[in-house]
Amino acid sequence: MVEEITKIVEETVTSEVFGVWFLIGAALVFFMQAGFAMVETGFTRAKNAGNIIMKNLMDFCIGTVVFVLLGFSLMMAEDYVFGIFGVPNLQILTNFGKFLQDGNAPSFVFNLVFCATAATIVSGAMAERTKFISYCIYSGVISLFVYPVEAGWVWNSKGWLVNLGFHDFAGSAAIHSVGGITALIGAIMVGPRLGKYIKDKSGKVKKVNAIPGHSITLGALGCFILWFGWYGFNGAAAWDKNSLASIFVTTTIAPAVATVTTMIYTWVKNGKPDVSMCLNASLAGLVGITAGCDALDAFGSAIVGIVSGILVVVVVEWLDLKLHIDDPVGAVGVHLANGVWGTVAVGLLANPKAPAGLEGLFYTGKFTLLGVQTLGIVAILLWTAITMTVTFMIIKKTIGLRVSEEEEIKGLDSTEHGLPSAYADFVPAVESIDYGYSEAVAVSGETPVAEAIPIKKVPVFEEGTPKFTKIEIICKESRFEALKSAMMDIGITGMTVSHVLGCGIQKGKPEYYRGVQIEANLLPKVQVDIIVSKVPVRTVIDTAKRVLYTGHIGDGKIFVYDVENVVKVRTGEEGYDALQDVE
Repeated sequence: MVEEITKIVEETVTSEVFGVWFLIGAALVFFMQAGFAMVETGFTRAKNAGNIIMKNLMDFCIGTVVFVLLGFSLMMAEDYVFGIFGVPNLQILTNFGKFLQDGNAPSFVFNLVFCATAATIVSGAMAERTKFISYCIYSGVISLFVYPVEAGWVWNSKGWLVNLGFHDFAGSAAIHSVGGITALIGAIMVGPRLGKYIKDKSGKVKKVNAIPGHSITLGALGCFILWFGWYGFNGAAAWDKNSLASIFVTTTIAPAVATVTTMIYTWVKNGKPDVSMCLNASLAGLVGITAGCDALDAFGSAIVGIVSGILVVVVVEWLDLKLHIDDPVGAVGVHLANGVWGTVAVGLLANPKAPAGLEGLFYTGKFTLLGVQTLGIVAILLWTAITMTVTFMIIKKTIGLRVSEEEEIKGLDSTEHGLPSAYADFVPAVESIDYGYSEAVAVSGETPVAEAIPIKKVPVFEEGTPKFTKIEIICKESRFEALKSAMMDIGITGMTVSHVLGCGIQKGKPEYYRGVQIEANLLPKVQVDIIVSKVPVRTVIDTAKRVLYTGHIGDGKIFVYDVENVVKVRTGEEGYDALQDVE
């Protein structure tokens, strides 16, 4: 009797613990919205950062509204028609007490955050040229019925795929393949960004331009956030500590192996490891393991990672260089290609000894599970492709999908949201804030001590006064400190230094961004501007030549100009006196 009571208590406690963990997992999946926002923002240009943040925010908010109204009922209602869709009942709005009593609240929250994930995948693929209102309509449609219907096939106990034995534990097919195929359709229908593909007179693409993202740091932060959230994404539905531990192991191995694979692959292929591709690879490995995170062992998850690491690079480059489909963040390569691969991998690599106990082809020689997995992913992709193609076509024919060329060039932050810049300290305009300096007056002529610092009488600038010369030195960044010290030693008391881009006979060297060669004929240099009068010009030139000379191409250039006058703003001094240091 005591043993039976103890067992009941343990089962109850375990059930309560994993019920709480289920909701914590849902919160982790919600936090993945931040990860997607950072990845997409970092991989695109700064002038569109605010627009991308807004789209990711609205994916969840619009998705919540429509999921309450219809989506959740279509997906998880008890009255399920022919294993295809649920009968809407609006119980969450009409009888909230029974909704809670029936235990639907945790399921609602968890499936809602999954729904928002499917919707937000598309944002990056259509970034930088899509109308905000059109994106909002798309987001509402996919969350209203496109995702809920196919997800019900996979996760409602009465869904037709569930009853066939289809296995997609956390959404390689139901979420990532759906978001990925929609991203592909959207990117095709909205067209590439201006300047991405240069065509000849016949309309054939003759050149593919790389358009680097503005912040690889933000992209990396987003990837780390997504990887962290993925432990909830994959692990929230675990039913005991052993299954949870197994899921955490496979969810760690696959993306790590995928990233290492991509690093080696791009290193060998391009001569250097590609940073952005490696970030994509970590996500590709996570997508690939999502369907079978409970069904594969460590070896199987490593195989998934190796294939994902190569697949993501091949697909991203194939779309860009061969098909000329512009996907700024690699959403199709990460989510569609690896969502399909992860779903099929269950049929190939499922280990009967793993927690799910499924029989994969490579372990048992049985094709049954592989056949069901293939049928399931094909059905899901067909449903999504048809419904989303119709959706995008209607939007395109009515309000339009794409912004105007002028709006795209200016950036969607300003044209779509009235936001001068997502980075306020770098607004590309003259600042118009009044800092309260209305009493300040310009110094001119002799000024009383009470009004300004004591100054010398302003000299009359006439013929015969000392000559002023501007010496402009272009040099390598690595030689600047030596040049600065040498200039100070010969009596130069001031200089203006700028980071510039330029080229001479060397014409740069080729580099690659996501497999596309970057125009690298402009190299980073330092430009040093010096105005001299007392110090001989020849002394400055000879000193600069001595310090900068290495004998190799790219040592730099020196330009000499006549200067008409020099004015010191603080004191009003002109000419020779304006160049002198404060004693």
